[in-house]
Amino acid sequence: MDARPFSKTDARARVLKLREIINHERYRYHVLDQASTMPESAIDSLKHELLTLEEQFPELVTPDSPTQRVGGKPLDEFKKIKHKIAQWSFNDAFSPDEMREFDARIKRMLAKRFDLELEKRLSSDLGYVCELKIDGFKIVLTYERGVLITAATRGDGTVGEDVTENVKRIESVPLRLEEEADIVVEGEIWLPKKELVRINKEREKKGEMPFANTRNAAAGTIRQLDPSIVLGRKLSCFVYDLSLASFTLPKTQAEELARLKTLGFKINSHWKKCADIETVIVYWKHWQNKKDNEEYGIDGVAVKVNERAYQETLGYTGKAPRFGIAFKFSAEQVTTLVEGIEIQVGRTGVLTPVAHLRPVVVAGSTVSRATLHNEDEIKRLDVRVGDTVILQKAGDVIPDIVSVLKELRPKNSRTYVFPKTCPICGSPAMRADSEAAHKCTNKDCFARSIRGLYHFASKHAFNIDGLGPKIIDVLVEQDLVGSPADFFDLEEGDLTALPRFAETSAKNLITSIKNARKITLSRFIFSLGIGQVGEETAILLAGKFRTLAKLKKASVEELSSINGVGEVVAQSIYDFFRDARKLHVVEELEKRVRIITPEVQPARLAGGLRDKAVLSGKTVVVTGTLLDMSRDEAHDLVRKAGGKVASSVSKSTDYLLAGQNPGSKHNKALKLAVKIISEIEFKKLLHLLR
Repeated sequence: MDARPFSKTDARARVLKLREIINHERYRYHVLDQASTMPESAIDSLKHELLTLEEQFPELVTPDSPTQRVGGKPLDEFKKIKHKIAQWSFNDAFSPDEMREFDARIKRMLAKRFDLELEKRLSSDLGYVCELKIDGFKIVLTYERGVLITAATRGDGTVGEDVTENVKRIESVPLRLEEEADIVVEGEIWLPKKELVRINKEREKKGEMPFANTRNAAAGTIRQLDPSIVLGRKLSCFVYDLSLASFTLPKTQAEELARLKTLGFKINSHWKKCADIETVIVYWKHWQNKKDNEEYGIDGVAVKVNERAYQETLGYTGKAPRFGIAFKFSAEQVTTLVEGIEIQVGRTGVLTPVAHLRPVVVAGSTVSRATLHNEDEIKRLDVRVGDTVILQKAGDVIPDIVSVLKELRPKNSRTYVFPKTCPICGSPAMRADSEAAHKCTNKDCFARSIRGLYHFASKHAFNIDGLGPKIIDVLVEQDLVGSPADFFDLEEGDLTALPRFAETSAKNLITSIKNARKITLSRFIFSLGIGQVGEETAILLAGKFRTLAKLKKASVEELSSINGVGEVVAQSIYDFFRDARKLHVVEELEKRVRIITPEVQPARLAGGLRDKAVLSGKTVVVTGTLLDMSRDEAHDLVRKAGGKVASSVSKSTDYLLAGQNPGSKHNKALKLAVKIISEIEFKKLLHLLR
């Protein structure tokens, strides 16, 4: 869905509200040292939207806009210090494409200044230095003849707060340099994650509010009037910028970091010199996955042009350097606008409300839709068309609306009314007393039947290659398919005259359908779309009954006696096989396919599985890319060893099998102290390796 642009009038109103909220949140955080009322990533998202609107409508920019200043006002309790060097703040980028635009912009400016040929000189000379952007508290240190004179907070960029006595208690900050020099350096004070846990336990015992995060704790510690409190907390400091010196400044950012180290400062060792912007993006992606493994918080990558001569030529805007940018990690929570709410009808007839959103990047991907689940969830959130919402997405999880920012709600918004009829066929939509979902009462509803066909051909059902939703839509529109069995009656000649088909594609699809005629019992059960029956339940049913005939005859008591199959699921299965129309679909399929029972060995490695109960009672989650097996093969091995496969990590998870690029599940396992095993450890556990 294309985003509707703001008119100038709407933009002015939006800008005023954005400034009000951002100023309020930043005042709480920077001046009062209070936790923000919304996630930091959501505030960043609001700031990014404000900056975008001001770029579109330059006449709306004012000197007091949050985009025109750095940080908040100094606290009155501390003496003020005027900075010798103005303190700037980097602009933010949130995606690889924004970084490529940054790179192109820099090259254009330098080419204009030096009259260079871009493809030759700049492609070889213009490199970048990437440094981890520590999620801490900025500090400005001034030394005279090698001795620490003052330590000041950033403040408003011109005047900061004198916190020298507190900073002197941080052992990583040198009181005397390795040489007698007059310098001003900038760095980041941070608190180890383990120390935050300890401090918060102490605060809770005293009845005090815990710190929200390590940055909040670092700021709260440095702003204590009693320096002895700082001594009891293990603060540290990374220094990253040499902004003023009595000696000639290094010619490159890389040399500057090395110089800082020889002076006696602690620098972060993970910095990297990158030849081009694509290497920068690779570095960013690497740390996006690895950031949670460090003892300090990391919220992105600081990217700077390496050559100081280029830095000086590029200079500064009113508030930020042109030669650098903060490449923020993909936020798992951002803000966006709800542009519409529509109802989707699923294969079981459930009516699901879906929010259409102004497209936004969250957790590394552009999102334009989010599920609202059901009527109760809409009422709980009080979400309306036109609302600004906080959107959350972690890893592969479907985007979810966390909350509504009602301060930004349009005056003419209306409460959303859940429909009483199916939007596809117009039949009544009913809600059972024990359920949260509304369902279409028409069993012949077109939406129900076509989504059932999508499910039937999907990866974990019949897995018919080339038979996706768009192809199924064409087949249904042409009256070639009305039920799953019809797929197996198709001939090549039926397809060649249809849209989206040529002779080769028609032949390939018929071959795929032919190859799908042999299927395991568990996949066949899953393909039927029985209410409440997912992939894992289908596997349990196949393992228990071994044949489709026995499953058809099973009583509710027999079904509910299976560990993992409750009474509601058992009743759904029982009712399915007593519905004459559904039973007819099953019987027609049985005429056209061969169901393999008992189940075949699921993986090429399963033949070596000696202990069939090594994972008995254990729950395993698989994440990342495995080198020697697919995820499905790993799942099958877990089941063969008596274990249970789960899709998400929780306190009940026994093992996380982590391949390459494991993502958010790996991070959650670390937090919950779930045992993480590699592919080799997994094979050893199953005695597949000695």
